[in-house]
Amino acid sequence: MPSPDVKGHTRGYVIPIGGAEEKIENPEILQKFVELAGGSDAVISIIPTASQLHNTGNRYQSIFNELGVGTAHALPIDEREDAFKPEYVEMLESSTGIFITGGNQLRLSTILGGTPIAKTVRKLNAKGVHYAGTSAGAAIVSQHMIVGGATGVVPTEGGVNLAPGMGLSNTIVVDQHFNERNRLARLLSAVSYNASLVGVGLDEDTAAFIDPDNVFTVVGSGAITVIDPSDIAYSSMADAKPGEALTLLNLKMHILAAGSRYDIDARQAFVE
Repeated sequence: MPSPDVKGHTRGYVIPIGGAEEKIENPEILQKFVELAGGSDAVISIIPTASQLHNTGNRYQSIFNELGVGTAHALPIDEREDAFKPEYVEMLESSTGIFITGGNQLRLSTILGGTPIAKTVRKLNAKGVHYAGTSAGAAIVSQHMIVGGATGVVPTEGGVNLAPGMGLSNTIVVDQHFNERNRLARLLSAVSYNASLVGVGLDEDTAAFIDPDNVFTVVGSGAITVIDPSDIAYSSMADAKPGEALTLLNLKMHILAAGSRYDIDARQAFVE
């Protein structure tokens, strides 16, 4: 389930980023996240768990400092036991913004899933703390997280692998590095299971800034592909043989570049 409503609080933004976001020349996405989190008064906690590169947390700490953040600290959560440490939970609870880096999303789910750190992320977002995640950190936003699958355009039975995510949203399923890695087929396969989900395919250096009303604005240099199966007339997924191409009738697709918006609840795309 998504972060539960907390009386007297407005949920924070949820910002999945398609990976490879610009960090130096025009760090538009990261700068906008910093501004939402409070700028020079921001306290940003970085969770680099998905990455197996030891300097990832320190690198983002330096980036956020250069962007004018008041305080940025990385939580060195490398093993599941780390996600139970009270001192890391205490550091996280001081945040006005939470950032989860890229890497392997299964490291995120197996290390963080069900831990005090994961529960605190959800609680804080419900209380108004803004969440951003890039690549793996974007994928885990979904309740049903894409962890692998076939490349290409045509969806197939077994064409996507799913695992439980953090569930900051239960209405979208997110894929990242979308056009760069030719991932339309696996996003189509994912939404073919259940028409309640909206598929959100994020290009690199592109983010969906999802506001508390569940409306997102596209920020960045690429586009977001939205797959809306709410009016689907037929899916052959239930009867398809292993590896067989799927028949999907009456799907709706939007390609949204910077400045475009999408209302997830109303299933409505628009420009201003």
